[in-house]
Amino acid sequence: MSQSDNSLEPNVIDDEMLQKAVEEQWPEDIRKLAKAEGINFKEVMELQLSFRNILQIDNLWQFENLTKLQLDNNIIEKIEGLESLVHLVWLDLSFNNIEVIEGLDTLVKLQDLSLYNNRISKIEHMDTLQKLQIFSIGKNNLTTLENVVYLRRFKNLNTLNLTGNPFCDEEQYMLFVVAHLPGLVYLDFKLVRDTTREVAISNYHYLTDLLEHEEAQALAQLEEKQAQQKELEYHKTAFVEYLNGSFLFDSLYAEDTEAAKLAYLPGVDDLLQAYPKDFVSVCENLFNYCLKEHEKREAEVSDFYEGLREVLTANQEEGRRIILDFENQNKTRLDEIHHASSHDTAESMRAEYNEDILQLSETLMTLEMQMVDQLEELIKEFEGNIAVIASTFTENVKGIYPFYSMLAWISCRDLENRHHEKLLEISISALEKSLNNELDEELPDDVREFLVDKNTVVNMVDKSHNIHLLKISMRECDILLNMYRWEASVKEKAFQDEIDRNRNRIKEIFQYIDDLQEQLDNTQIPELTE
Repeated sequence: MSQSDNSLEPNVIDDEMLQKAVEEQWPEDIRKLAKAEGINFKEVMELQLSFRNILQIDNLWQFENLTKLQLDNNIIEKIEGLESLVHLVWLDLSFNNIEVIEGLDTLVKLQDLSLYNNRISKIEHMDTLQKLQIFSIGKNNLTTLENVVYLRRFKNLNTLNLTGNPFCDEEQYMLFVVAHLPGLVYLDFKLVRDTTREVAISNYHYLTDLLEHEEAQALAQLEEKQAQQKELEYHKTAFVEYLNGSFLFDSLYAEDTEAAKLAYLPGVDDLLQAYPKDFVSVCENLFNYCLKEHEKREAEVSDFYEGLREVLTANQEEGRRIILDFENQNKTRLDEIHHASSHDTAESMRAEYNEDILQLSETLMTLEMQMVDQLEELIKEFEGNIAVIASTFTENVKGIYPFYSMLAWISCRDLENRHHEKLLEISISALEKSLNNELDEELPDDVREFLVDKNTVVNMVDKSHNIHLLKISMRECDILLNMYRWEASVKEKAFQDEIDRNRNRIKEIFQYIDDLQEQLDNTQIPELTE
């Protein structure tokens, strides 16, 4: 139907088509029930939309739990509209007019994919389909065997159909494919024999060995990149990203055009030899301190929630014991009320049981109030500990106290101020020499232009200095703001968690008591006699 049937008008996937397609899949009795109650597309696991002259994939977002989808034998030109079908395991797009493989990124659970009989000329854009086991892409326009190399990334691929593509006519086609895809069990509907595999590997080992080496290198690079990213994320949680190196120092000069001119002055080069080393050393001290403080914060939070769990567990066990005792003592109460000798006796027994239920409610609520008081004290203590940790951290970052008992805190700002003073001295000295024609060094014209008077020199050095101070202050503010946010979020979470827990527990108690009272109300008693 796909390439040649032009006698029918193209169809769109609308609710009417979907409703009909779902109904057709079910037996008659289920179909009638579904029509009466309505179909919830979210509950549909399989959907067949074959032979419907569909031009465009659309309106499938409601089938969020779909695992199998058949769209074969239509006139579809583009793979699209499948983003929400994240549970899809089986997809058939054979016999359509598709030219490009695309739109499959979210289908990470896909195991079986058919693109047979389309117009595809390149295998691509399938990187996320790491669970792919069966792939049919026969009768397309694949002309180069390099397409097969792309499939090496699918380590679970065991069944492949390529028949009907132009490259299948090449003499070494089968051996090339088997050599490059050593995990294949079936190729073009035939079992791959061990003898074929041995010949293929022997003939193409010079290519596959190189590929394996390149893949190993790529994997190592990827793992290294992932490890670096993981480490960076950890550093962000500790508020120290990019502090373990020269990043902050380099950023001081990234936008400082004045510093580049000042670097030409005699003596500045020597000054710049020591400054970066000292600056980076301070950054690394800060980096190491912040990491240790992060570990302390994590330990404090972990200890709090561990203590919380212990208290809650004890409270829950006591609550279960109270309920179990009540149920054991009252196993036959409803039956006794039902079989009472008279209406008055039953009413008396019912009133007594109702009082016992109310007493149970009061006992459970009292236990919950005790829990609230106990947790309130725990949270209060926790918030105090967090406040001390945050305050100490903030004071140390600001340089109010030394980081270590044997090493006084030297801030980046202090280093910059010292550097600025020395740079100003060098610049004024260069100005005086220039005015007295005693400057031996050859300087660029734009550097000599500012060696005209003291105000110009001072303004230029101050401008560079202010840029550096701003960068340092911004980084310090980032650290402090992150700490303030962390402190607020941790306290808020502890507070909100307790509110939610208390609300849910009270609901549980009320629901349990309501169920008991409903059972009591529904218990039949002897009728009132004259």
